Amino acid sequence: GDPAYPLMPWLMKPYPGALDTEKELFNYRLSKCRMVVECAFGRLKGRWRSLLTRSDLSQTNIPIVIAACCVLHNVCESKGETFMAGWEVEANRLAADYAQPDTRAIRRSQRDALRIREALKASFQSELGNQ
Repeated sequence: GDPAYPLMPWLMKPYPGALDTEKELFNYRLSKCRMVVECAFGRLKGRWRSLLTRSDLSQTNIPIVIAACCVLHNVCESKGETFMAGWEVEANRLAADYAQPDTRAIRRSQRDALRIREALKASFQSELGNQ
């Protein structure tokens, strides 16, 4: 996630502030991954406006709905339905109106996430992570 999101065990975000080499490498690699995900979700939100608003679905159903949107998007693409660049621009403008929550549960999870981020940073420095 970008700096606007909370650090969670399942959602990494970059290190803030002055960075050493290890943290810069972590941020660089995280950014490369995040760009791919952001582009994919940008296209999904552009095509499926329901992804722009707050969802009243259960947490169990949200991944199913997102997977269905992915499948339907791929069907549209395979049938030659053109994706309009303006859709994504409008989706990004509308998405900026929705603030992220800040709760005690999120803050507790952030402590676990800090440990995970440190482990990923160490992995990126290892011989295997430099490939």
